[in-house]
Amino acid sequence: MKWEDAIKMYIEYLKIERGLAQNTIDNYTFDVKKLIKYLYEFESTESPLTIESESLRQFIYSVSKSLNPRSQARLISGLRNFFDYLIFENYRTNNPVDLIESPRIGRKLPDTLSIDEIDALISAIDLSLPQGERNRAIIETLYSCGLRVSELTNLRLSDLFFEEDFIKVTGKGDKQRFVPISPLTKKYITIYIKDIRPHIPVIDAHRDILFLNRRGKQLTRAMIFTIIKQLVEKTGLNKNVSPHTFRHSFATHLLENGADLRAIQMMLGHESITTTEIYMHVDRSHLSEVLNKFHPRK
Repeated sequence: MKWEDAIKMYIEYLKIERGLAQNTIDNYTFDVKKLIKYLYEFESTESPLTIESESLRQFIYSVSKSLNPRSQARLISGLRNFFDYLIFENYRTNNPVDLIESPRIGRKLPDTLSIDEIDALISAIDLSLPQGERNRAIIETLYSCGLRVSELTNLRLSDLFFEEDFIKVTGKGDKQRFVPISPLTKKYITIYIKDIRPHIPVIDAHRDILFLNRRGKQLTRAMIFTIIKQLVEKTGLNKNVSPHTFRHSFATHLLENGADLRAIQMMLGHESITTTEIYMHVDRSHLSEVLNKFHPRK
């Protein structure tokens, strides 16, 4: 089996069997493609079925010199997933990555914005500009609904169920969930829909997309990052803020105010409650408060 054939089948498996989005597939295959390039440069004759741990160890060493422990761990994980797939399809009986130890890494937690900081970012939006109303609705939706950036850009007019106070969100693997939406967020989205969107020359293919650029097309992930970056610079906020920061702040603020972890899991669209726990850095002080407040043996 050639490397090109193996990676092609792996991509088809991730797309069809696992139902993963293209961005996720790209992340899964990035390091495998890097390995293939490395082997070709050294004119290696090893195939996906014959390559052993020592060759992989040399590859990892050669590319990891400039990588931090977290990136090294991601590299090893990506390769392990690929060879696990070959085992799953009965092309191999062993995973050569299993003999390679991943570096120890601490838990990396994203920055969390305070409510005052979120208010400051929203206040910095210039509402005299047409895109100002749109950007305010975007930031409010990111924070009040805890959306991933791809979920935000793919949000459609037909996904808005304002009478029921919910929006329909399409998450990873095209899995759908309903997320509650606050009156304030509904208000800002409605202003954008009624006052701004009618003046945009909408492209037919994007007619149902909620948030559009000035040319009537769907906003890109990069544009959302740019909008946030400009607001952070304008307010002078000394934090690394991305769309993910608002999602993390959404979950953290809910937890701090006594929300149920299971409910937060459902709103975030996490399959595992373990992911939610890590995501929200449940600290001991908060857990002690919950115990003292709710346990019958106080």
